[in-house]
Amino acid sequence: MEHIRFYQTGTFTVGNRLLAPGQRSVQASAERSNAINSGHRACQGCGEALGARFAVDAALRATQGRLVAANATGCLEVFSTPYPETSWQLPWIHSLFGNTAAVATGIAAALKVKGRHDVRVLAQGGDGGTTDIGFGCLSGMFERNDDVLYVCYDNEAYMNTGVQRSSATPAAARTATTPAVGAAPGNVFGQGKDLPRIAMAHGIPYVATATVADLRDLEAKVERAMALHGARYLHVLVPCPLGWGAASHDTIRLARLAQESGLFPVFEAVDGEVTAVAPIRRRVPVEEYLKPQKRFAHLFAPQRRDDVLDRLQARADANIRRYGLLSAQGEPA
Repeated sequence: MEHIRFYQTGTFTVGNRLLAPGQRSVQASAERSNAINSGHRACQGCGEALGARFAVDAALRATQGRLVAANATGCLEVFSTPYPETSWQLPWIHSLFGNTAAVATGIAAALKVKGRHDVRVLAQGGDGGTTDIGFGCLSGMFERNDDVLYVCYDNEAYMNTGVQRSSATPAAARTATTPAVGAAPGNVFGQGKDLPRIAMAHGIPYVATATVADLRDLEAKVERAMALHGARYLHVLVPCPLGWGAASHDTIRLARLAQESGLFPVFEAVDGEVTAVAPIRRRVPVEEYLKPQKRFAHLFAPQRRDDVLDRLQARADANIRRYGLLSAQGEPA
């Protein structure tokens, strides 16, 4: 098998033209769907806009354009559909904050009744609409094994409404509702939800995590998910420069550091069992990931909080052990 080297010099598509058409990235093709067209109002460096474009374009290619999307209230909905305009180039339905999974289930049921088995359904939401407000509807979708792919774009807080804490906000992170004050500043330890593992506990056909640092991996996972039927869940880490207090040009770098530190494990699971993981190529301490983000600035000044940094490092180490992220084969432990 010929080894293929991917590289980039200022663009995500350089190098793809050296491959056979079937191996090229969706975005490298002039026939890509451009699911989110120009003119949306996302912030500069928005990880969610990038992740959604790649995910939805990959889903459209996998379904040959026969796709309907339900979208929760949140950043993605707000910046892409400022009434009366829209950037979406596919049938797209705006749901409430908490019922996206239920709306998508209804769309899938209606298509089934009409005999339209060729049209597939995608549900999208942020971490607030997924791990918090929409959690009950999502669990119901999983339990019924409805034929929907649900994609959560996780920027780890309610960014659209003022950067409030969600159940996906990491421990010690500063938000508008977890200020950097007191003896234990930032979000408290012992709260939150590991939703990919909760999805796995439902025994659904497919669960995966991904980041915007590896967009080809994201595309591949969407295409694998669309090749299956039943409930499927994809959890994508999408850094938010505004809410994280990071430079807009660091979005991809931070997503990569989250994976390489072990704080965000990247894996796939089928029928509730982990089947593949993305091994860490260059392990970094959690400190390297935390320092560029102002939401963690209180851990380094005016007094360095080694006690908190050690607890966060322990979490990363636990993920590395659980998923076998340092093994050469990338096999789960």
